Amino acid sequence: MSHNIDFSVLGLRDTLDLAIAIEEEAKERYDEFAEQLEAHHTPEVAKFFRFMSDNEVKHAEVLAAQRADLFGNEPSTADTSVLFDIEAPDYDGARAFMSINDALEVALNAEIKAYEFYHDALPTVMEASVKELFVRLRDEETRHQEMIKEIMAKVPDMDAFDPNDFADDPTAQ
Repeated sequence: MSHNIDFSVLGLRDTLDLAIAIEEEAKERYDEFAEQLEAHHTPEVAKFFRFMSDNEVKHAEVLAAQRADLFGNEPSTADTSVLFDIEAPDYDGARAFMSINDALEVALNAEIKAYEFYHDALPTVMEASVKELFVRLRDEETRHQEMIKEIMAKVPDMDAFDPNDFADDPTAQ
């Protein structure tokens, strides 16, 4: 999925700007999910989504520092309007009363999606510095997947968790 980006003409500055925007979009989506789950009294899952949001902030800050070191205050010329749902978890991923395992699956799928974006773009990237950045970002997504899988291995299986336990019974009208 190319997201209508011509990777062959991207320079490093624009690529960094796009990568920062991707991280910021993911952070905003995790924040939205955390707010939803807090409203639905599912604090453990909300806390996990806040953790993921904080990770996205850290990644954006690293990229922003790299951009500042290389390009100072040069204005962005990247068209970030073409970006949507590259690393952000799918909108329908969060739902009331989801388990922590469900949240981990949502996050894992988002990291896989981001990996695929960077991996699939590589063959069309022409500039060596951009290709190097995309390889680094792709490899970071692999590490993020491994981190989530490690957490998944530590979380007890939630077989007894049934979201229907929280649903109200139908009432006569």
